[in-house]
Amino acid sequence: MLRSVSMPRILMVSTEYPPMQGGVGRYTFNLTKALRKLGFEVNVVSNKLGSGEFSGLTPENPENSNILLEIVERTKPDLVHVQYEHGLYGLMLDPLNPRKTSTNIDLFYKYCQTPIVTTFHSAYPFKQWLSLITSIKDSSKRNMLRRFSKNAIRYWKMFLNYYSFHNLNKEKLARSKAGIVFSHYMSKMIGGGEVILHGAEPSSSVSFSKNEARKMFNLPECGRIALVLGFMTATKGWDIIEKMNIPEGWTVVVNSSKNHYNTEKFNPNFVKKNVVNLRKDFLTEKELSLLFTSADAVILPYTVSSGSGVMFDALAHGLPFIATNLEFFKEFSQKGLGITVNRSPDEFSKALVILDRDYVKYINTVELFRKEISWQSVASQHAHIYSQIIKQSIIAV
Repeated sequence: MLRSVSMPRILMVSTEYPPMQGGVGRYTFNLTKALRKLGFEVNVVSNKLGSGEFSGLTPENPENSNILLEIVERTKPDLVHVQYEHGLYGLMLDPLNPRKTSTNIDLFYKYCQTPIVTTFHSAYPFKQWLSLITSIKDSSKRNMLRRFSKNAIRYWKMFLNYYSFHNLNKEKLARSKAGIVFSHYMSKMIGGGEVILHGAEPSSSVSFSKNEARKMFNLPECGRIALVLGFMTATKGWDIIEKMNIPEGWTVVVNSSKNHYNTEKFNPNFVKKNVVNLRKDFLTEKELSLLFTSADAVILPYTVSSGSGVMFDALAHGLPFIATNLEFFKEFSQKGLGITVNRSPDEFSKALVILDRDYVKYINTVELFRKEISWQSVASQHAHIYSQIIKQSIIAV
């Protein structure tokens, strides 16, 4: 039985959820909070390490679909909203038959009778898809053959399953009443989906000036600061920072962390002039907002990107970006919000000089844009989609 449209009940699905670390979980938490402010009743299904109202989902659990179906049957929500990041639901790439490639919530999409909305968090062109592979490194000659074999298998599986990965997105879109993406580039990659930008805004508990924020992190009080933040994975492009010649007047501040699912062994060295490595690992919302307040820009030298919570956080704090010229970043640089360059240390160094020269132009554009990504604005757009779907469901009944 559907509830009143004025007070819809939403079941939000995200394996990753605070206090777990990760961009998908953080996004889900903030969206949920904003929707509740609008009057929606939202319950979250997450990993047991998260603080959702329901738990039991893990990337490794083959019973995820049954768990979700049971929760839907028991709670009878008006709508289920899945935050769909393949790896969080056990993406399994078949090394022989790509038609068998799957996640462990495929059956949920097939059998769920409640309307589903899906937010897609990743889709990649072929070159970026292969860049996701982390090669096994081992310097010992004894293990050379084994290392080569494992790397070859990884590349083969990724190569064979590229179209299968995209088909999983298309299947989820086809079985959803609505798909949501963070950019027009993502919509093009997936083959549909309404663009609702990733929400972001400063922590409400932060009211410090730039200089005060810098003092709290023991950062230089003079000159400009560019932040480099993210998980300690090779795809974030940390190697660029190691090789950059930082222009005079700039300091690059680095902070990295590992999430609950991060098993990649990657330890770059940031000991060089004009680079400060905070070594603070995971930051709370308040700490993160303070760090953005202390800065003048962000650097995003990613090798792969379907989206970037760091970019949206930076823009919400009034900071322009410098990023690799991947299609996602190019879409926002074309709005005048930042600069995209070829992924080389020299190009990123030159971009800092250009950004410094034209800084006022960039921050004025960012200031206008940041209103578009307030959580109130983002939640209102979601509410419109929810209401339309629920109304259609009532009419169908």
